[in-house]
Amino acid sequence: MERRPHNTHQPRPVSGRRPERALPSANPGISTRPGPSSRPGLAARNRGRLLATALAVLACLSVQAIPAAAAGAGDVVSRGVTIPAFYTPPANLPAANGALIRSEPLPLALSLPGLDGPLPGTATRLMYKSTDSNGRPVAVTGAYIEPSARWKGDGPRPLVAVAPGTMGQGDQCAASMGLEHPISLNDETVSVGYEDLSIYRLLASGVAVVVTDYVGLGATDRLHTYVDRLDGGHALLDAVRAARALAGTSVTSASPVGLFGYSQGGGASASAAELQPSYAPDITLAGTYSGAPPANLTEVIKGIDGSALAGALGWSLNGFLQSDPDLQGFADAHINAAGKAALNDLSTMCVGDAILGYAFKKSTSWTTDGRSVSDLVASTPALQATLADQRIGNLKPTSPVRLVTGVQDDIVPHAQARQLAVDWCRKGADITYDAIVLPNLGDGLLLNHVAPLLTDQGDAISWLTDRLSGRRATSNCWTMPLQP
Repeated sequence: MERRPHNTHQPRPVSGRRPERALPSANPGISTRPGPSSRPGLAARNRGRLLATALAVLACLSVQAIPAAAAGAGDVVSRGVTIPAFYTPPANLPAANGALIRSEPLPLALSLPGLDGPLPGTATRLMYKSTDSNGRPVAVTGAYIEPSARWKGDGPRPLVAVAPGTMGQGDQCAASMGLEHPISLNDETVSVGYEDLSIYRLLASGVAVVVTDYVGLGATDRLHTYVDRLDGGHALLDAVRAARALAGTSVTSASPVGLFGYSQGGGASASAAELQPSYAPDITLAGTYSGAPPANLTEVIKGIDGSALAGALGWSLNGFLQSDPDLQGFADAHINAAGKAALNDLSTMCVGDAILGYAFKKSTSWTTDGRSVSDLVASTPALQATLADQRIGNLKPTSPVRLVTGVQDDIVPHAQARQLAVDWCRKGADITYDAIVLPNLGDGLLLNHVAPLLTDQGDAISWLTDRLSGRRATSNCWTMPLQP
């Protein structure tokens, strides 16, 4: 069956064509079937760019694309990829946040034999309970990896909760699936588990890792609420609780805990760091790495619109419409037929698909009056209120945070990420701010956003492992007036 939110499934089609993929029933205005031209942009130039990226990742990972398994009765299919039955939540959820719902062994695609067990470790697929932005119980999936490497720092083995960067909105894009299938490639979707790199580097240092798939990514009962501050922060903190509850691991209640994320993950880790004192006082954080956090979505929308990652704007709209059905009136009034078809199409896409289909698309082509989404936000109090509620920086993290932003980043704009550091510093938080200065690699091409991720990752892991070893951080808030 094709994935539909809220457990309303439709029969799998006899033909190979992907059936209509409806958004939540609360949003009937965005359930238009994509037309023949709803996946535009299959030009040779874009195909070449995506193929080059996929080949580069394949070369690094030394694996081949994994074909989707055949679907069985009751299975959910997203763009030709069968989502394992594990990812379908039960009707009733536990009461406690972080409580394990189910777990099973997770085979790692990149695994080698070692003297102390498989390298880099042994993985377990997880489903656990969390609370969404409306205060309702929600099932979240993810993975825990017990490392083979010995922890060489002081004290017990630490645990790092990884918040993945942007994966997409289709269930096949989930980071936990990326650990099993680093490349998922067919004629409908391209999913690359690029977050495996940071996960494996952390495991190599002897750190246990738990990774969240976020609310609705992987779990088949709803759409992924992309860049939702509360959903992301809650899911990350509850992943820590779930890892602690898992039997047979080296993680204990005394294990130091760190958070790690870049881009969407940087927003989730930043949100979790400032939510922790109120939402998860039972978790003591040793440190948080937040890279390129989308802290002010009003500014991020401007950076994404018309860029190579323009599809992410659709993921944001889809998520907010699901979380707040009162916004449906806005969608009915301002999103045209092409926009509704695009939002429906994007709801099952991964990053590769979105780049192929919607790179450099401008939101003016999705609106009834030709205004951009940013212009609509500026004139719509309800949207302004929604984005204001999503602002990260209104709360104070009580543990050290290293915040990194590339000065050339135009996708998740540098200025708004820097402002988050300023906001936290003014509240007296322990912040290590680092501006990554690199040449401009091309506006709107994603390169200015991705480059700091790659160049800073080693320093990010070193800073975090220092905190996990008990070494004190030194805040550099006093340097903010001198920092770019």
